[in-house]
Amino acid sequence: MKSTTRDYRHIQFCIGADRVDLQQLQELFKGAAFWARERSLEDLATAINFSEPVVSVWDGDRMIGCARATSDGIYRATIWDVVIHEDYQGGGLGRKLVQTVLSHPRMCRVERVYLMTTYKQSFYERIGFQRNASTTMVLENQPLDTTVELELGNRELAMAEA
Repeated sequence: MKSTTRDYRHIQFCIGADRVDLQQLQELFKGAAFWARERSLEDLATAINFSEPVVSVWDGDRMIGCARATSDGIYRATIWDVVIHEDYQGGGLGRKLVQTVLSHPRMCRVERVYLMTTYKQSFYERIGFQRNASTTMVLENQPLDTTVELELGNRELAMAEA
């Protein structure tokens, strides 16, 4: 009988925004992440550059996974965009990817780590995350009201001149 255990000893986990191939990341999202299929290279570059840690997963020259986080380093952090290529799912790489993010110096002391997921709650629960429906709120981005900003600026200027 043939073993179904996969040998992933050759897979590399790389830390750093500079290790991400944006074109491969875009293709990875198109194939394995319905929530990120339409992301532009420019927007991906911005997201990656403003995140730390960024962990990418490689099978030779092929990027097969990625995750990123943002954190204040002590109180709160959020893990974003966890993705593993469909051909590599189910072998423990996703778990190792999340654990690599969590063990990063920017993350390992954080009091509370958040993430959002649509259908993978049970996967994250096996890693130790708990469902929390009561504390997360979302604000859809809206155009800024620049008149308020200008009004305050003019008032501060008038007060400084007085």
